[in-house]
Amino acid sequence: MRDPESSLSHAERRLTTREAAELLGVKPETVYAYVSRGQLSSHRVPGGRGSTFDTTEVTALARRNRRESAGDPGTAGELSVRTRITLIEADRYWFRGVDAAELALRHSYEEVAEWLWTGRMTPDVRFEAPAASVAAARRAVDVLPEHAIPVDRLRVAAIAAAAADPLRFDLAEKTVLGTARTLIPTLVAALPAVRRGHRDSGPLARRLWGRLSGREADEASLRVLDTALALLVDHDLAASTLAVRVAASARAHAYAAVSAGLGVLEGPLHGAAGGLAHRMLLDVLDRGDAAPVITEELRAGRRIPGLGHRLYTGEDPRARVLFSLLEEVPNAAPALAAARDVVATTARHAPLHANVDLALAVFTASSGMAATAGETIFAVARTAGWIAHALEEYQERPLRMRPSGHYVGPRPPRPLPG
Repeated sequence: MRDPESSLSHAERRLTTREAAELLGVKPETVYAYVSRGQLSSHRVPGGRGSTFDTTEVTALARRNRRESAGDPGTAGELSVRTRITLIEADRYWFRGVDAAELALRHSYEEVAEWLWTGRMTPDVRFEAPAASVAAARRAVDVLPEHAIPVDRLRVAAIAAAAADPLRFDLAEKTVLGTARTLIPTLVAALPAVRRGHRDSGPLARRLWGRLSGREADEASLRVLDTALALLVDHDLAASTLAVRVAASARAHAYAAVSAGLGVLEGPLHGAAGGLAHRMLLDVLDRGDAAPVITEELRAGRRIPGLGHRLYTGEDPRARVLFSLLEEVPNAAPALAAARDVVATTARHAPLHANVDLALAVFTASSGMAATAGETIFAVARTAGWIAHALEEYQERPLRMRPSGHYVGPRPPRPLPG
C-alpha cells in the first residue's frame, strides 16, 4: 500500500476508484461503501462510467483508518468534531476564545448569540419575529392539550414557523442567520403569557419573563434571566447539540435542526434536570432541612439533582455566576439558603459541587415560576448555540456524521424463521 503522506503532493488532481482503493488498502467496492456512508464524496467522470475522488479527503480517511486500527486512544470509540465555537477546560469555558462567563455578565443574550454566530459584537441588537411567523406558531400551539409542557409547545412552534417560511431550504449563511434572528423570538412569542398585560417588546429576557412568571419583573431578576440565557447559549457537544449537527450534516434546514435539538433536550438526563432540582428545593424549603430530602432521594436510588458535572471537577462556572447575581434578587435568599444546605449536606459523603441546574432552580423557585421554567430557559438559550453548530456543519462534507455500526449479531447466512 502506498504511504498516504506521499499523495499530498498530488492534491491538485483527483483519484480514480482504483487509486483511492490502493491508497486506502481496500477493494474498489469498499470505496463505494465509504461513499454510501458519507465518509467520502465522489464525482462522476464527464462522459464516462467511473468516479473520481478528492485526494486530500481520501488521504485523511486513510490516516484515520490507520490510527483506529492501531488503537489510537484519541480516536477509538470516541466521536470528535471540529468546532470553533466553544472550548471547555480547567473548569472554565470560552466562546470563540472569549471567557463565556465574562461575556454573559457584560453583554445581553442577543449580543452573545451574534458573537457565537458571526464572531462580531453587535451592540444593542434586538431579535424581532415576523407577524406571520408568530401567527402560524401560535395557531399550532393553541391546539395542544392544556397539559402540554413548554418544550412541547416550542417544538410545535418551530415546525409551524418552518412551514410559514418559503426560504427555509436555503442553507446560505445569510439566510440561516436571518432564520436564527426570527426563530428565537417566535419561539418565545408562541409560549402562553403568564402575566396579565404582558407586552412583547424590549430585550428577549423581558419578553420571556412574562411567559414564565406572573410577578412584576424587577431589574435584578431580569439581569439573572438575561445572564442565564447568555451562559447557556452553548456548551460544546452536549447530546442535543450532537443531534443538531447530525441533522445539519444531512442538510436539514435550520428549523428542522433546532427541532432535533428540542427532541433530545426533553430527556431527563439533559434539559429536564432543572425541573427536578426546582422540585427538590421546594421540598427542602417546605421541610426546612435538606437532610431528609437528600435521604429520600438516595433511598429511592436517584442521584441528587443540581450537583456535579462530568466536564467540571469544581463548581460549574455558570452556577458560580448565577449564584453571585442571585444575591441581589429580592426574595431569593430562602432558596439560596436551601441550595447551600443541599450542597453542604451532600458534601459530607461526596465531593459534589453545584451545577447550573441548581442555580436555575434557585432562580425559578424564588421567582414564582413553574418547575418547567428552567427547561424553557435552557431551550430558548440553547437554540442560538444549535444554530451556530448547524452553520458550522453546513460548511463540512455532507453526511459525515454517519458512523458505521459494529455488528455483533449472528453471522449470516441463517435459515428463514419458521
